[in-house]
Amino acid sequence: MAPLRFSANVSWLFPELPGLPERLQAAGRAGFEAAEVAWPYAEPPQALASAARAAGLRLVLINTPRGDQEKGEMGLGAVPGRQAAFREGLEQAVLYAKALGCPRIHLMAGRVPLGADRAAVKAEMETVFLENLRHAAGVLAQENLVGLLEPINTRITDPQYFLDTPQQAAAILQKVGRPNLQLQMDVFHWQIMDGNLTGNIRKFLPIVGHVQVAQVPDRGEPGSSGELDFSYLFQLLEDEGYQGFVGCEYRPQAVPSHPRAQCPPSGILLRRRSPDSGGG
Repeated sequence: MAPLRFSANVSWLFPELPGLPERLQAAGRAGFEAAEVAWPYAEPPQALASAARAAGLRLVLINTPRGDQEKGEMGLGAVPGRQAAFREGLEQAVLYAKALGCPRIHLMAGRVPLGADRAAVKAEMETVFLENLRHAAGVLAQENLVGLLEPINTRITDPQYFLDTPQQAAAILQKVGRPNLQLQMDVFHWQIMDGNLTGNIRKFLPIVGHVQVAQVPDRGEPGSSGELDFSYLFQLLEDEGYQGFVGCEYRPQAVPSHPRAQCPPSGILLRRRSPDSGGG
């Protein structure tokens, strides 16, 4: 069994540093070999690529753009009437992924429109999502990239998010039927929405392309107090043969006396919460 590989989510970690290039450099100094970032679009792609190379890091995951933040958009994949904007954002994400050497893009589904009833718009939003995903799969295949679908819990994090359970995401992936679209498993969201992590990990791991971790319910680091036993979960992932990266996407506690304290058994490094965290 190969040991798990961890990536630093620099949208959450190293918030004491002002920008993504500095956080990438900090992740490299902290011992990470990989990093991920929710939205890299405020920085020129070549500047980020240079920072990652200098830090000895490979970028393993970015998200598609959020959309219009002033209107509260959080991705556009399933949002009716925003198909053109989703495709424009996809092209931007592909440009960044190519420049960064990043093989995976989280294709954000987006939120149920304000004032709309979730059940009433579910069928229309799924139809839009399927159309956009088929288009995305073709675009990504041309560049040898993988698209990921991440369910985000609607009980704590984002009550309006369209895609909120692994079962819903897996059913959509099956309908699309493209091998370069996979599931993104954030155990924080999965535990909140469905529990049964052992069963769900074993069931869905064959279609999982990326994993993210945080403690429940406060999204702390894996070594913090909460519902999840990460020693067990990490061992389960190893035992089941997971070969991808595990993203450190959590709110670390401030530990000023031990700034490089580790969370047994994974060796995840702790930092304080990032002010620009987000993205699933």
